[in-house]
Amino acid sequence: MSTQSLDAPTGRAVGGTENSWCRAVPGGTGIAVLAILTSRTPDVSRLRNALHKLQNSHPVLRSRLHSSPASNTFSFVTSPSPIIQIKSFNHSATSTILENLYGQETRNVTLTPLHLILEHELNQNSWIGSFSTENDMFFVSAYAFPGAKWVLVLRLHAVACDRTTAVSLLRELLTLMGNEEEEMEIMVNKGEVSSAIEDLIPKGKAKKTLLARGIDMLGYSVNSFRLTNLKFKDAKSPRSTQVVRFLINPDDTRRILAGCKARGIKLCGALAAAGLIAAHNSKCYADHQKKKYGVVTLTDCRSILEPPLSDHNFGFYHSAVLNTHVIKGREKLWELAHKIYTLFESYKKCNRHLLDMADLNFLMCRAIENPGLTSSSSLRTSLISVFEDTVNDDSNDQQKVVGVDDYMGCASCHGIAPSIAVFDTIRNGLLDCVCVYPSPLHSREQMQELVDAMKCILVDAGKNHGGEPIKP
Repeated sequence: MSTQSLDAPTGRAVGGTENSWCRAVPGGTGIAVLAILTSRTPDVSRLRNALHKLQNSHPVLRSRLHSSPASNTFSFVTSPSPIIQIKSFNHSATSTILENLYGQETRNVTLTPLHLILEHELNQNSWIGSFSTENDMFFVSAYAFPGAKWVLVLRLHAVACDRTTAVSLLRELLTLMGNEEEEMEIMVNKGEVSSAIEDLIPKGKAKKTLLARGIDMLGYSVNSFRLTNLKFKDAKSPRSTQVVRFLINPDDTRRILAGCKARGIKLCGALAAAGLIAAHNSKCYADHQKKKYGVVTLTDCRSILEPPLSDHNFGFYHSAVLNTHVIKGREKLWELAHKIYTLFESYKKCNRHLLDMADLNFLMCRAIENPGLTSSSSLRTSLISVFEDTVNDDSNDQQKVVGVDDYMGCASCHGIAPSIAVFDTIRNGLLDCVCVYPSPLHSREQMQELVDAMKCILVDAGKNHGGEPIKP
């Protein structure tokens, strides 16, 4: 084999789920951003070397997304060598960006530099318009702030980055940016990106008859019209993604987690329940007036694929489960959390997260093409989305070594998405939730009130019988 062929780019067509993200991202949903606040001036040379090592280890990070206008299809084209560039903004450039971007609404609230830059990057859409040429899927920027503070941002297309990928990417980058003698060994992978999730599903796990598929798709379509949404503030103006964040102290976090453990459920059930209760209460319905809400739970499928993948297989390998719940008011957090989680778990045991994957992807693409199929053309698929598994981060010591003061990670949602998407992390015992929402479809004041209510509901539930086992 010639040297030329060895160094030639490789590639593969995108899978079904990846294709859905290729359709969604230009509209504003699926721009994954990891923003890191550091008190040390970035060593650009060391950072570039670390990023090159990450790209060598993970082919998807050195791939470009190619579109064929004739066939309306997408594919990965993977470079044999690193292709990353670091874009730097000095104090003046950073100030200009923020002054030009944020209006009176932002000036009336206190947002940290990290928060501001995260929102800015969530709305930097490198994938809008025609894919007449290959487009990078991985971007890195560094923003300078007064007081020797910097915000380092990694921005990726969703086909290259689900939440598991983002978590692994942060951990690997911090290790590589640590002391040189402690750098980890990274295997250079000159091959293609890993196979699409659909190609790795165990045989028979996603098999569904044509009749069953038609019935399920009809059911999803009809039920979507019956779902209750948060009040829309402005459904006509151009949209962007904004963020609200809430933190729960370690003592209250421990009580909430104890309450989940006592009932045999995961934190995602409690987060979703708090969201539904807070949303229902915000509408001021009459007592016991029933409303139906949608909850999307995202689950990482890596461990059940054939062959199984590890957290270091970068790409998008999550699937979604959509459940609906009727709320009539005065629900108790733990009772509703148990109901939400057990219904989700029953769906997983029946392989619905695999069986319905193609159906949900199809409906997602149809809604993107026809926004009028959703309420007020809002493209809202549910009230709230949560992740089945919470990220546990105990790397505070490692972060201090490289000067990391804080970080936030999430993905944009102002195209097709829920009204609020929760990205939860337990960081050294503290519950940290980054919540994204579409603006001005929802206002910052509206969403801040919602997450404040969610926080109060969770904390109160933890203090009141947080560790009490659920009654049969």
